[in-house]
Amino acid sequence: FPNAHAAEAINCLNAAIDIYTDMGRFTIAAKHHITIAEIYEAELVDIEKAIAHYEQAADYYKGEESNRQVLFGKGWRRGSANKCLLKVAAYAAQLEQYQKAIEIYEQVGTNTMDNPLLKYSAKEYFFKATLCHFIVDELNAKLALEKYEEMFPAFTDSRECKLLKKLLEAHEEQNSEAYTEAV
Repeated sequence: FPNAHAAEAINCLNAAIDIYTDMGRFTIAAKHHITIAEIYEAELVDIEKAIAHYEQAADYYKGEESNRQVLFGKGWRRGSANKCLLKVAAYAAQLEQYQKAIEIYEQVGTNTMDNPLLKYSAKEYFFKATLCHFIVDELNAKLALEKYEEMFPAFTDSRECKLLKKLLEAHEEQNSEAYTEAV
């Protein structure tokens, strides 16, 4: 019965989303998309559908942000959109959709690096993007690392960046001991 209840809950939430989007209430619709995504994550274990709902929620939050910037200033709903996008990126990486994960981590890292309150999170997102690059191609990882250091100089002195450099160096030298020691 739990799956039947989950499916019924999703149907009800989708109906509510239709009503709220018709009314132009996209923030509430976004919250319902997140609830649906969480049901797909926890109860129905359908990660692809969870991703789709997190992406839709992020789109709604971004749309609301552009509508509200005039009234409330920049960044009004960006945090909510970023949370959804980071969920998408994590799942994309798990599903070996590395390019998608890279694009999201770069986008969120770039969005947060200029914000005084969030800039310290940017290094985490650039770290994760570089790891995804590393899985695909070592040279791309090196180039991405250089790009992130240029974009965000504070990244250079971070533990994350130093670890990535050690891992890339050990991998290039095919030195498994140095790689293990770095990890």
